[in-house]
Amino acid sequence: MVPGFHQNLEQQQAPVLFAHGPSPFARLVFFAALSLALMAIDSRLQYLTQVRENLIELLHPLQVIANAPSQLYRFTNEYFSTHHYLLNENKKLEELALEQDISLQRLNTLTLENANLRDLLQANKALVESSTLGEIMYVGRDPFTRKVIVNRGTSHGIVAGAAVVDAKGVIGQVTRTYSSSSEVTLITDKSLAIPIQIERNGLRAIAFGHGRNNTLDLPYLPANVDIRRGDKLVTSSIDGIYPAGLAIATVSEIKVTSDSPFARIVCVPTGGIENHRQVLLVSIPQAETLVSTSALVNEGVAVDNNKKPSKPHAQE
Repeated sequence: MVPGFHQNLEQQQAPVLFAHGPSPFARLVFFAALSLALMAIDSRLQYLTQVRENLIELLHPLQVIANAPSQLYRFTNEYFSTHHYLLNENKKLEELALEQDISLQRLNTLTLENANLRDLLQANKALVESSTLGEIMYVGRDPFTRKVIVNRGTSHGIVAGAAVVDAKGVIGQVTRTYSSSSEVTLITDKSLAIPIQIERNGLRAIAFGHGRNNTLDLPYLPANVDIRRGDKLVTSSIDGIYPAGLAIATVSEIKVTSDSPFARIVCVPTGGIENHRQVLLVSIPQAETLVSTSALVNEGVAVDNNKKPSKPHAQE
């Protein structure tokens, strides 16, 4: 090797093309701080709401494709169901439909009687609500929240705040809507609270999601509160969102300690996404706008439960 050649190579500086930028750790800190700042600004100003909705609409076909294998598996199982199983299921459904028809007839009679009493007492009209059948598409990916996505959105008349129930009881509330889907926060999520009423004695309280263990808590109730293990919790409707009387949970555990004036009450939800995929999205109750029944009777109008009231033809 030529003397001094090695020293000349060591003294040469690296080309600008291969110059190193900030360290990976510095980049991580910078982009993490930037992400937190953007999240805080979006949480306060909601400036990315429209962008998020448009992005969800663009990703909807990909969601359908991703769910295609599970849908195909479910349809295949339904197609290859045995004839004997379908006959038994059909028989059970016929018996259940008969029982519900009888209950519905009684309900119609009680509804008409309640409307007449309200007219006589000149009370406010009862709140009525409508429901839309939906199906759970998939469970939310965030491990720190308990949310599901259903296949009904604003194009189906769904609005944020609508209650979501299954055949057993309330499972959650619509917290975000898109054109063809909605995000449902389950009642076991820590961010959701629901007004409840003890079915046995009418005691009202607020139930909060525990966030873990699929349970609900009834905090800030005194140690001598009249609540027993096995009591059923239903919606009280004082919030104007959930219809009254829907099943929510059952009291499973009551703990009282000497160092706290409050009781620790744990409840297990009645409904849940583990039971069924089909759910009902119940609209926010609105004031009933039907014509007063007593006024119709005074005018000689015949009232029918299934038809709109109409005045009789004038006699010639």
